Amino acid sequence: MSADPQFPPEADPENTRGVAALSLLALVSGGAAGLIGALFRLALERADRLRDGALAFAQGCGALGLVAAVLACGAAAAAATWMVRRFSPHAAGSGVPHVEAVLHGDAAPAPLVLLPVKFFGGLLAIGSGLALGREGPSVQMGASIAHLVGRRCGLGAADCRVLLAAGAGAGLATAFNAPIAGAVFVLEELAQRFERRMAIAALAASATAIALARLFLGDAPDFQVAALAPAAAGTRILFFLAGGVLGLLAIAYNRALLGALAVCDGLKGVPPVLRAAAIGVGVGALGWLAPSLVGGGDALTQSALLGQGDLSALGLVFLLRFGLGAVSYAAGAPGGLFAPLLTLGAQAGLMFGALCRTLFPGAAIEPQSFALVGMAAFFTGVVRAPLTGIVLVTEMTANTTLLLPMLGACFVAMLVPTLVGNEPIYDSLRGQTLRREREIEAQRALAAAPPLRPVAVKDAEA
Repeated sequence: MSADPQFPPEADPENTRGVAALSLLALVSGGAAGLIGALFRLALERADRLRDGALAFAQGCGALGLVAAVLACGAAAAAATWMVRRFSPHAAGSGVPHVEAVLHGDAAPAPLVLLPVKFFGGLLAIGSGLALGREGPSVQMGASIAHLVGRRCGLGAADCRVLLAAGAGAGLATAFNAPIAGAVFVLEELAQRFERRMAIAALAASATAIALARLFLGDAPDFQVAALAPAAAGTRILFFLAGGVLGLLAIAYNRALLGALAVCDGLKGVPPVLRAAAIGVGVGALGWLAPSLVGGGDALTQSALLGQGDLSALGLVFLLRFGLGAVSYAAGAPGGLFAPLLTLGAQAGLMFGALCRTLFPGAAIEPQSFALVGMAAFFTGVVRAPLTGIVLVTEMTANTTLLLPMLGACFVAMLVPTLVGNEPIYDSLRGQTLRREREIEAQRALAAAPPLRPVAVKDAEA
C-alpha cells in the first residue's frame, strides 16, 4: 500500500517519545470537538422544536398544511444531500466508515469543508425528520478537527491517526454525554485493537470534550430511568432469549439498510438530490400524520424506557421506525445510525418484556428492564461492538443494576448474527465508502487534467 500523502512518515510509530505532546494535543482536540458537538446538539434541539411546532401548525391547516409539510421536508432533505454532493462527498451518511478507512490507511482525510457541510447538512437532514442520529456528524467533525490539529502541529503518520481516532471518540462522547463510551468506541470499533498511545489519547480527548460540552448541555444523563430492580434469578434466562430475538432483528435491519441503499443506487436515472427529496416528502407526510414518529427518536426511546405504550401500538411504531431508519439513511444526507438503533432496541425490548409479563404473570418482570437491555443488545447485533453498547447505554441511563442481564443479552445478540454469517453494518458499509473514495479520486484527477487541445483540420488531414 502506498504511503498516505496526507500524513508525513514516522520512523517508529510505537516509540514512547512524544506521549506528553500527543496527550496535550488530544486534550485540545477533544475540547474543540466537544464545543462543536455541543453547539450541534443545541442547534439540533432547536431544529426539532421548530419542526414539531411547524407540523402541529400544519395539522390545523388541513390539506394545505399537508402540502406545505411535505414540500418543506422534501426541500430540506434535498438541500442536505445537495450540500454533500456539491461540496463534500465524504460527508454522506454517518461518516464512521470513512473515519475507519482513514484510520486504516485506505482513504485520505476529508478536506476541512466537511465541517460546515456536516454541521448544517446534519441540521437540515435530522431537523427535517429523517430518522438519523446526531452522533454521525459529531464523530466525523471531531475526527476532522483532530486531524487538522495534528497536521498543523507536524505530527507523524501514526500519531496523526491516533489523534484522528481520539477526536472521533470525543465526538461520540459529546453526542451522547458518554465519555467512557467514546473512548471504548475508539478501541473496539475504530481501531479494533488496544494500543496504549491510542487509549491515552482517546481518554484525554473524551474527558475534555465532556468537560466543555457539559458547560452547555448540563450533567444529567440523556435518558431518565426509574429505579429498576436487579433481575430475579428466575427471569435471567429471559434476557438471553431477548438477546436472540434482538440478534435476529439486527440481521433483518442490516439487510433492510443495505437493501434500501442498493435500491437507491439502482435508480441511476434519478439524480441523488431528487431521490433525497422524494424520501423527505414521505417523511414529511408521516410527520404530518404523527409528528412523534420522525426525527432521531430520543422521545420514543425515553417513552419506551418509562414503559409507556401497549403491544399493538408499539408493534406498529417499531415497524414504521424500522423502515424509516433504513430509507432515511439511503437518502445520502449527513446523519448517523446509533440513535435510531437505540430507539428500535428500546421498543423491541419493551415489547418482549411486556409479552413475557403477559405469559408469566407470577414472575416479577419489569418490561422497562428489557427496554434498557434491548438498547444495548440491538446495538450489539447491528454494529458488533458489545462493550461500546453496554457502556453507552449504562452512561446514557445512569443505570448499573442490569449489567449482568445486559451482558448475557449482548452475548447472544452478537452470537446469532455471527453464526448466520451476517457482517457488522460498518464492515458492509466500508465497501461502499471505498467505492465512493475511488469515484472522488477519479473526479479530482479528471478536473486536474489539462484540457485537450483541439486538432486543426489541416493537422488532421496531414
